Amino acid sequence: MTQQKTILRALAGERQDVPPIWMMRQAGRYLPEYRATRAQAGDFLSLCYNSELATEVTLQPIRRYGFDAAILFADILLVPQALGADLWFVTGEGPRLSTITAQRDFDQLRDVADIHETLNPIYNTVRLLANELPSDVTLIGFAGAPWTVATYMIAGRGTPDQEPAHALMQENTPLFEALLARITAATIEYLSAQIEAGAEVVKIFDSWAGSLKGETFEKYALAPAREITAALKLRHPHIPIIGFPREAGEKYIGFARATGIDCVALDNSVDAKWAAEHIQVDGCVQGNLASRHMVTGGEELVTETRQIVQALSNGPHIFNLGHGITPDANPDNVQLMIDTVREGA
Repeated sequence: MTQQKTILRALAGERQDVPPIWMMRQAGRYLPEYRATRAQAGDFLSLCYNSELATEVTLQPIRRYGFDAAILFADILLVPQALGADLWFVTGEGPRLSTITAQRDFDQLRDVADIHETLNPIYNTVRLLANELPSDVTLIGFAGAPWTVATYMIAGRGTPDQEPAHALMQENTPLFEALLARITAATIEYLSAQIEAGAEVVKIFDSWAGSLKGETFEKYALAPAREITAALKLRHPHIPIIGFPREAGEKYIGFARATGIDCVALDNSVDAKWAAEHIQVDGCVQGNLASRHMVTGGEELVTETRQIVQALSNGPHIFNLGHGITPDANPDNVQLMIDTVREGA
């Protein structure tokens, strides 16, 4: 069955008449069943660390929509928490962390070898999903890329321009690079453990890669992705890796070749025809419908979906959004998107 899973076929470089489809944040607040399960858990972090409930919310969009892949329900900030950072979520505002802005802060972080004690419930969720998912559905594990995770650890929250991380990069480069190295090493161990638990694909989310320009993109987005990929491929040579350097623009070109990843996920600022010409030539691409269509729906959703499918139809393609689905999305629009992708199948 593994060879027949459509996601794995696309990641192996196979063009398919109907692209496989899944959706970033497909288990989330737009679904009433998710909201009910989260209320049962009590709060977001409790849901992440409750293996049974995290398994349930991961399965919900598979039951409802029949996606070709399920992505582990977790959060990119569990790694900094496992490294010793304080982590909490403020309702309506998002995550908060204790900050790493000086050497004394960094010195209080845990060793990479100690992260699994915190993260074991996540691995258990992967094991449960590997047993419970339908046999034709691919299980995707994930982690945040080192740069993106570092921006939260340095600022203590999400920021519009990642300025605190850029400032530390300039003012204390050794500390910044030591933090990035610690996150990189932890990410390798975290993703490797997910694979050992049953993940068939892993994805590296670099949500803030677009704020790195020129040489800093090469050093702090591309190089860590290459290091993580090389380490994982050495341990698990048959596991495909998806990279998502969001808003990389022209830097998307050659990213797969330079890092060794098997698929480049695209944000919706990239034209699909351009991507076919410049990125898909190197292998599988994933994307890239704008998330707003899940809110607005209608003929524009259908038209844009068809255009993306057509533009990327000559090579390996996994259909997805260009960013995660938002809480205000209409579940009916998700079904319309799926039906449009699969029409004629």
